[in-house]
Amino acid sequence: ANRSLCRCIQKAARGKLSSSDQRLAATFFKDPHRSQEIRQSDRASHEKFWLRYKEFGLRAQQMCS
Repeated sequence: ANRSLCRCIQKAARGKLSSSDQRLAATFFKDPHRSQEIRQSDRASHEKFWLRYKEFGLRAQQMCS
């Protein structure tokens, strides 16, 4: 990765994820299994987060590719 790519991804994150969403997503790098736990969770807040996270991923891909 390079700085311009990192800046682009951060810009996409700010557009789709709250700061608390970003903090939660950052935990996935340290503990990838956590992302599966969130994705498969029955909690409504986790489901809503996962939808925002997927939107972020699509936006980052479109913006930064």
